[in-house]
Amino acid sequence: MAWGFESPGGQAPDSADVLVHPSPGRLPEGQRVYAIGDIHGLDERLRTLHALIAGDMRARPVGAAVVVHLGDYIDRGPDSARVLARLAGLRRIGPARVFSLMGNHERTFLDALAGDAPAATDFLHQGGGETLASFDIAPEVPAAEWSARIAPAVLAFLRGLLPAYRAGTYFFAHAGIRPGITLEQQSVRDLVSIRQPFLASEADLGAVVVHGHTPVPAPVIGRNRIGIDTGAVLGGPLTAAILEGGTVGFLAA
Repeated sequence: MAWGFESPGGQAPDSADVLVHPSPGRLPEGQRVYAIGDIHGLDERLRTLHALIAGDMRARPVGAAVVVHLGDYIDRGPDSARVLARLAGLRRIGPARVFSLMGNHERTFLDALAGDAPAATDFLHQGGGETLASFDIAPEVPAAEWSARIAPAVLAFLRGLLPAYRAGTYFFAHAGIRPGITLEQQSVRDLVSIRQPFLASEADLGAVVVHGHTPVPAPVIGRNRIGIDTGAVLGGPLTAAILEGGTVGFLAA
């Protein structure tokens, strides 16, 4: 499906510049949700995207707005510590309330910080070395000492991440959900890490799932899901979906 990106210059977009498409989901009148895909330590891209969202709200005021970060804030990119510090202190972007979900990279990091040795190994294999470097933690520092080098506010933010968020007929989760299980019974493991059978499913999932986790060259708009991890850390843009009424549009940085 065709889609459009704003130029990543940080300027406030005019409402006419946001291309919209029919969405498989719907929000009640007067509500809007901005959902942001996988960030992976790209703080300047996140700052720019937040500015674009604020500009869109100024250009197109709405009764109630929410910004949902879909997880994977850390690893691979250079500025994970700055991303976490930015999000830890963020409650609103303009009039919009902010909610941040847990990704698989945060889940692994939290397990490592809690003393899980295999998780610490997985964390490093998944790009955690860049995260430690962003906190000025040397590679030889034992995992048991990592948490002491991280600001308490950042640790509290990580531990307080939400597993999922719901609005209208949408369900927001980092990776997706397991088909055949009610939304209320989904496991955190699946919410942060599932790919199949979720990605291939065309079943009624009980909601339209908005997710990241699986990189794609352009946002995917399916009958039961919208995927917006456009591989920012791999050279693609950082994408935000704009959900309003029965439409979806996109901004990118």
